[in-house]
Amino acid sequence: MPSPQHPELPLSRRGILAAAAGTAAALTLAAAPARAAAAKPRRPFGRYGAPAARLTPQTLYVDPQGRGDFTAVRDAVAATTGSGWTLVLAPGVYRETVALDVTRTEATWIGAAEDPRDVVIVYDNAAGTAKPGGGTYGTTGSATTTVQADGFTARWITFANDWLRADHPEITGTQAVAIKVQGDRSAFHHCRFLGHQDTLYADSIALAAFARQYYAHCYVEGDVDFVFGRATAVYEQCRFRTLDRTDLAAAPYGFVFAPSTAGANPRGYLVARSQVSSEAPDSAYKLARPWVPSSDTTARPMLTVRDTRLDAGIDAVAPYTNMSASFPWQSQRFAEYRNTGPGARITVPENRPQLTAEQAESATRAAYLGDWEPWKGEC
Repeated sequence: MPSPQHPELPLSRRGILAAAAGTAAALTLAAAPARAAAAKPRRPFGRYGAPAARLTPQTLYVDPQGRGDFTAVRDAVAATTGSGWTLVLAPGVYRETVALDVTRTEATWIGAAEDPRDVVIVYDNAAGTAKPGGGTYGTTGSATTTVQADGFTARWITFANDWLRADHPEITGTQAVAIKVQGDRSAFHHCRFLGHQDTLYADSIALAAFARQYYAHCYVEGDVDFVFGRATAVYEQCRFRTLDRTDLAAAPYGFVFAPSTAGANPRGYLVARSQVSSEAPDSAYKLARPWVPSSDTTARPMLTVRDTRLDAGIDAVAPYTNMSASFPWQSQRFAEYRNTGPGARITVPENRPQLTAEQAESATRAAYLGDWEPWKGEC
């Protein structure tokens, strides 16, 4: 079936996730570099310099067509040591897995086209995918990109995992992470996160570490628990989109959020001034369920959704459910405030815990992130 945006290009399996973002964002992965190259043929790095005119001595340029210092993101990361490196990524599809370890702090990755559709880091491992040396990858190992370092910033980049259940009916471990973020002070501006199950893993490096993360003007899509983990994370002016599923006969199709906040952490996930939309039938999705992992049975998952539009894809009657009967959602820290849309209708009050106006004064980005203010400055 051809892509409606590019009738001359067939919609490949690797393009399905990108195209699912909707008309405004639809772009097959195969078409991304061609479109961007046509628009900016002579300046692959836009306003961010070039190898012959570096912005700083610690700026490296990555371009799959060979016009930079490296053709792969992972090779550029390997060339950096210590703190403060910037990678400028030319338009293209970077089909690889990438890991930024704890030693490479204060790193910045910039999509040079300033459009996240044009710079895509993607791979297709799932939790149940067999590893070359034996065993399987597991959820963490399935991540296309892993960020462990503190002080990471990304702008205008798509992080994707395009593993599809339909292609691998023999695999039961269907978690397929686009990015796992563990570092403190990790900020993402104008980025996209594409996947199905476990798309965005907003976590921390250790159970006792309360990593702060900030996502602004981002797009996230998926089906099962596609924003999950134990980080203290603020999602501001973001769009979350639930996918349709033809492999299920009845709802629920999935769950948007699955926080696993440590019991000692006073701040979990905060969603503010955002939107949850859907391509699935009405009421097919739950807004959240608590994840109390076996590694931390004292966790008390925390999610506050405020000033956000919840479209009809969210079950307004029962927006929350349990992952385990041993840890009912009512015993966790779920709350809402001033949400709108058909998915936010309060028909059964006990199923929709609401903050008071006084409590809402503490449900802000400043309260969650403290002295770190990633919304300031250029983004």
